[in-house]
Amino acid sequence: MKQAIWSVLLAVCLAGNFVEASEEISGNAADQTALINIEARDAIDLSGEWHYIVDPQKIGILRGDRRRTAVFEDQSEPNSPVDFLEYNFNAAPVMTVPGDWNGQDPTLHWFEGLVWFRKVLQLEGPQTARRFLHIGAANYKALVYVNGEKVGEHEGGFTPFAFDVTTQLKEGRNSIVIGVDATHSDDSVPTPITDWKTYGGLTRPVHLVTVPDTWVHDYFLRLSGDRILATVRLGGADPGERTVTVRIPELDIKLKGKSDSSGTASLEMDIPAGMQLWSPEAPKLYDVSISSAKDEVVDRIGFRTVATRGSEILLNGEAIFLRGISLHEEALGAIASRAFSEEDARAMLGIAKNDLNANFVRLAHYPHAEVMTRVADEMGLLVWSEIPVYWDVAFDNPQTLETALRMQEENIVRDRNRASIIFWSVGNETPQTEERLAFFDAMIQAARAMDDTRLMTAALHNVRSEGQVYVVDDPLAELIDVVAVNTYQGWYGRAPLTRVPGAEWQNPSGKPFLFSEFGAGAKYGFHDPEMEKYSEEFQQAYYKVTLEMVAKVPGLAGLSPWILKDFQSPRRMHHEYQDYWNRKGLISPEGDKKLAFYVLRDYYTEISNKADKGQQE
Repeated sequence: MKQAIWSVLLAVCLAGNFVEASEEISGNAADQTALINIEARDAIDLSGEWHYIVDPQKIGILRGDRRRTAVFEDQSEPNSPVDFLEYNFNAAPVMTVPGDWNGQDPTLHWFEGLVWFRKVLQLEGPQTARRFLHIGAANYKALVYVNGEKVGEHEGGFTPFAFDVTTQLKEGRNSIVIGVDATHSDDSVPTPITDWKTYGGLTRPVHLVTVPDTWVHDYFLRLSGDRILATVRLGGADPGERTVTVRIPELDIKLKGKSDSSGTASLEMDIPAGMQLWSPEAPKLYDVSISSAKDEVVDRIGFRTVATRGSEILLNGEAIFLRGISLHEEALGAIASRAFSEEDARAMLGIAKNDLNANFVRLAHYPHAEVMTRVADEMGLLVWSEIPVYWDVAFDNPQTLETALRMQEENIVRDRNRASIIFWSVGNETPQTEERLAFFDAMIQAARAMDDTRLMTAALHNVRSEGQVYVVDDPLAELIDVVAVNTYQGWYGRAPLTRVPGAEWQNPSGKPFLFSEFGAGAKYGFHDPEMEKYSEEFQQAYYKVTLEMVAKVPGLAGLSPWILKDFQSPRRMHHEYQDYWNRKGLISPEGDKKLAFYVLRDYYTEISNKADKGQQE
């Protein structure tokens, strides 16, 4: 009965395209979702200083019907002492966008509430062009106003969204006000308790995007069998029966066709003989042009295939072992920050690729910034991409499922042209219940409907122990393509490190098996020859014995230990060793390498050398 109810709910969500369409916004379905590849479009970057007002009691929402507290109206301070206002953006401090408030204002370090942001934009001439306000991410809920008029709202802290603001803009001064509420509830995704800092603010770029009457809204290029497939979706009032063209000049490819009544064009052709497939060793990207009528978008896209064969993961038809590492989206530095630039991405991914000799990164526990996946494309790093269905979300709540489905859709549509991504993950360390299984069944079906070229996975922790034998015992394993398990033997609990190498693992599903997490905490610079926990020596020894265990697991397809860099966590309150940092990183917040870093580096180098030798033979 429960499965039937969830199946009906899934059908409703699919029919609605998972999007909460605001009644104020007109046009086709494409108008209500975020455009992709904003950097390649005619856009005004609104990055920089925004004035902000902290609203700890959420008066701007709860008393927003009163002019003096209607912060979103951005009224000028009146001269009359009778008609006074309770706010003044012009006198308010400024904060850098994109960025989080936690790292920029010391008084807001742990604040999880409502902050209003205001940007004034001067526009010249009559406003006749079609324009979207595109927000890369706002954590966690956003209320968006243009010149005092509400244009929409969004829930979800890590994925992009956009609203048509054509009718709200005017010549001259325009006020953009965005209320960002970082409050989480038991029904949100994630819930209030996490082992990582969620941050608050406009954490990714904001753009005002101009498009023609009919525009290229999104597109998806991929390989299927011996064919190149291209799906292009147009936006506008009349997107049907439009000519759509996809060009890849280097391969002399020109695909041309017509959009259907919904604005979607499906194009395909045989793979040309000269096409070079993308791989970590040779991350080939092609310049691609997608155009229709007066609109053209250019991108750099790699082509590759990913599949499974028994317990193997196949990249371009060849078995590959994933030498991975997990990481959170925090830049290097003593002051943790969610603001993530291309420089930050290259620094973090460069340590993984060049120093650690990894070919794979698990981007936990939420969609990371688009710049991360684009840099991974360029550098040649395979990617696990995840949405924050984390621990005990409300699996029995249809609204929570709808939120998760929308997050998943926004993540997949944004990033499905990135060759580096091989896994979509639906969640991490979730309890084993009927409701949870139905919830994930709906999510997996929806993901496969949007993208059947990647593998589905989840980080599991439901394991049955039989002495020193550990059996993956989770019905979710039947729904996903790759079985991944988080394990912390030797760190949590009282079992000594000497027992870890003797552990045996069984994966009854027969599918590819990964260790998605294992690790131990260590404070950089704390040394103890007796290997006290939190010493670098203990973490070093932990990695040595755990890798002994790993090496004996039959059919293991890869691992992504926890974690590359120490990261902030409100749960880690031990002032002597943690001080609100999770210390399981192999490097310190500033990037200093701990002893265990070299243990994993040497292990990956040995595996890589053996693989290279095998290929040569």
